[in-house]
Amino acid sequence: MPETSYTIRALDESTWDAFATLVDANNGVFGGCWCIGFHPEGGDKQTTAALNRERKLERVRQGTTHAALVFDGDDCLGWCQFGSPAELPRIKSRARYEKGLSTPPDWRIACNFVGKGHRRRGVASAGLAGALELIAGLGGGTVEGYPEAADAVPAGFLFNGALSTYERLGFTRDRQIGKHRWVVTKIVEPKT
Repeated sequence: MPETSYTIRALDESTWDAFATLVDANNGVFGGCWCIGFHPEGGDKQTTAALNRERKLERVRQGTTHAALVFDGDDCLGWCQFGSPAELPRIKSRARYEKGLSTPPDWRIACNFVGKGHRRRGVASAGLAGALELIAGLGGGTVEGYPEAADAVPAGFLFNGALSTYERLGFTRDRQIGKHRWVVTKIVEPKT
């Protein structure tokens, strides 16, 4: 993997255009999700890509969505979405997840997306590390992710990222909630 220096910036109104350019270049992400699928309104079966875009922009304006955007210069290459369980209640394998739940996390990692043409260059790792830095700045706490074993799932379906990426960044396996999906956790100390 070539050495690349990326910059991490939070998703907000100042970074919206770069985020939107990447989403548009990738068919709205998974056919028009616009990274809204893990939010409460993500279960709307009648939605369109245009409505998801509008909903995501409104969340950005309200400050009710979080993501670490990975930049190379002015170009956004990917992101790692995170938020509280209230912001991101829709997770995969939810029924099995809830069976083993004892204490809810402070933060969830939801979507870890890398745009076409930028994969296998450390963007997902940079996004996850950036999300942890942003979480530290927001007070830290227990962070959960729901990655899958990358050798068992095609890369295009690793919505939450690869298990190996999380483990390289210090997450530990808590429990398995799907054939290839795990709950992983990490305590993030607040920035002082």
